[in-house]
Amino acid sequence: MFLHSEALDEINEKLTDINRTFTTIAIVTGFKDFWTSAFPNAEITADTDELDLALESYDLVIHAMSLHWSNDPVGQVIQCRRALKPDGVLLVACLGGETLTELRAAFAEAEVQLTGGLSPRVAPMAQIRELGAILQRAGLALPVADRSMRRVSYENPIALMHDLRAMGETNAITARNKNFGQRHLFETAARIYLEAYSDDAGRILASFELVFLTGWAPSAAQPQPLRPGSATTRLADFLQTTELGEDAKPVKDERDNQK
Repeated sequence: MFLHSEALDEINEKLTDINRTFTTIAIVTGFKDFWTSAFPNAEITADTDELDLALESYDLVIHAMSLHWSNDPVGQVIQCRRALKPDGVLLVACLGGETLTELRAAFAEAEVQLTGGLSPRVAPMAQIRELGAILQRAGLALPVADRSMRRVSYENPIALMHDLRAMGETNAITARNKNFGQRHLFETAARIYLEAYSDDAGRILASFELVFLTGWAPSAAQPQPLRPGSATTRLADFLQTTELGEDAKPVKDERDNQK
């Protein structure tokens, strides 16, 4: 559960920055025991397609390490937003698209060598830009998306795959190949992995991209953007520099004349 521990540390840091006391907390997760121990007073909700969350009932909702497995990520975030009281906070922690790039590449190369084709051996995950856009589509205010990369070493690729199964992060997409791979597929992928992605000690490296999303349920008390063109101070004055107009010629660098 080291990924959940990393996500929890980041979420606690964000809650410290928010500096608010939350009295009604809901956590959406498929890992009840871990998150109950972290937030004993929170209401734990299973990460099903239809979330068991009452409307406008929580001042904090945490979607914990499950969004990357959702059939409808946008729908999940919309349901969370509807469950928030005005000015309530949604925090999402999930895996992003840069997760397990090494394993994905090793399997792809091995399968091409052996079969001449590809199948989704590692589940696809959204990029941070796509995940950030979900906050706006769900109608959340003040949206923020950030990420944290983790590089983990394992003795060999088999140890990595055993760990993924133990943490519930194996390939669960419907379109995956449900047949057993060719006898040499895993051996070939492991060899490619070791050759391309091992450290000086001979251990393989695995990347995990943790993406964190923060959004607020709309409220009249929140800061609002000013109307475009309503500024009363010129940026050039603040920066103590000269503003170039449309007809001004840019200053030419002497290096432009050098050949």
